[in-house]
Amino acid sequence: MTGQRSDARRNYQRILAVAEAEVAAHGAEASLEQIARTAGVGSATVRRHFPTRRALLEAVFQERIEGLCERAHRLSATEDGRTALLEWLHALVLYAVSARGFANTLSYEPPAEEPSPHSCGNRIAAAGTPLLQRAIRDKVVAPHVTFHDLLTLAVGIALATERHKDPETQADRLFRLAVEGLSPEHGIAGVAGNSGSSVLVTESLPNGRL
Repeated sequence: MTGQRSDARRNYQRILAVAEAEVAAHGAEASLEQIARTAGVGSATVRRHFPTRRALLEAVFQERIEGLCERAHRLSATEDGRTALLEWLHALVLYAVSARGFANTLSYEPPAEEPSPHSCGNRIAAAGTPLLQRAIRDKVVAPHVTFHDLLTLAVGIALATERHKDPETQADRLFRLAVEGLSPEHGIAGVAGNSGSSVLVTESLPNGRL
């Protein structure tokens, strides 16, 4: 039994190492069959360790997710709630850009799979939501902003820039543009409302608000 457990651990580590390389090369849709062939195991062995594609992707990004969660915890002790939130969100955006497949993983919702409480998205939400709630309490972020809004923003920036010649620089630019606003001196005057009519807001958003 001990030998079988050792073999299983070795298979797990070998599959995970190959999966990390394949996901880095091909993104979230990396071939499970190719992962099995490269790792020197059967497809059934891959599925025994990782029953779903989501489970495999969660394992690939686990270490970085833990790093983002730890960073959120450290930032929760900083004095400025807005700075803490934006620093963490910026780190999330840049990681999503640098780690191919990560943004897809956050938005990957196969209809037959229910995300677990330990999924990438749920763990990130659990880490980042307290930072957002604090910023809202401090009145430095608009009260209607949700964590889903911020996660959608991060994923959207990462996916939009992944084929850019300098994705990190472009992602950083778009992130700052989103935070600062298109025309911060003029608020949202002229933006069409739900009915299609123009919403005339003459005052700009208070400084320091998302």
